[in-house]
Amino acid sequence: MTRRWFITGGTPGNFGMAFAEAALDTGDRVVVTSRRPQELATWADRFGDRVLVVPLELTDATQVQRAVRTAEEHFGGIDVLVNNAGRGWYGSIEAMDESAMRSMFELNFFAVLSVTRAVLPGMRARGDGWIVNVSSVAGLIAAPGFGYYSATKFAVEAVTDALHDEVAAQGISVLTVEPGAFRTNAYAGFADDTVEEAIPVYHEMLEQVRAVFVGMDGVQPGDPHRGARAVIMAMSQDPPPRRLVLGNSGYDAVVDALEKNLAGIRANEDLSRSADFPA
Repeated sequence: MTRRWFITGGTPGNFGMAFAEAALDTGDRVVVTSRRPQELATWADRFGDRVLVVPLELTDATQVQRAVRTAEEHFGGIDVLVNNAGRGWYGSIEAMDESAMRSMFELNFFAVLSVTRAVLPGMRARGDGWIVNVSSVAGLIAAPGFGYYSATKFAVEAVTDALHDEVAAQGISVLTVEPGAFRTNAYAGFADDTVEEAIPVYHEMLEQVRAVFVGMDGVQPGDPHRGARAVIMAMSQDPPPRRLVLGNSGYDAVVDALEKNLAGIRANEDLSRSADFPA
């Protein structure tokens, strides 16, 4: 059966386009949202009426509702939502610019909720659908210098886990995807970003964080198209997974971090159990 996809964050060279092309390769139809839809005109022409590009500023709730209605009317419904759009800024927990921190939550978290809540009524009415929320390895492992970005993705992890259980009875499947370092243009802007930090003690840490991203730009090990195809394969499993980490280094880092967390929790089992009233 041909599925109808709604994918946010359609920017050339990004994961959203890899998801779109992977879906199109399977014969599906795709709506891609973009802040700059003109950048996708030539690409969309290759696929004719199987692709619809919708302009969308994701942090505008009215635009989100309009874009979802447009997609539903154009293709008759949305079978798969991919919340892909997001952006990372670096800064210390103590001194990161508050407007930048709040902007990151608006795009990475609240916009995900906005699109999800707009799409769910149609899926519930049909008793079928998929919601794929693109988190990050940083949503499972907090990254120094990227703590607020990690916080947005930790929040995505939490609501996606809860949503998974809330909508399962309505026939809707939910998947969290955690990419590691993938060869998109997501790191390209870091070369032009200077470290602006009000507290000098954090400068060296942030310069190192920036240097890592600049150094990895263009040589990230992850292939977005292989990653998108892995997500589609995960969706076809019975039962499908709740989450899918993408990439070798991401997988190893997540498993190592979770095993250390579990060991740390178990090391304090007696203290944990001592906190209840006596039996």
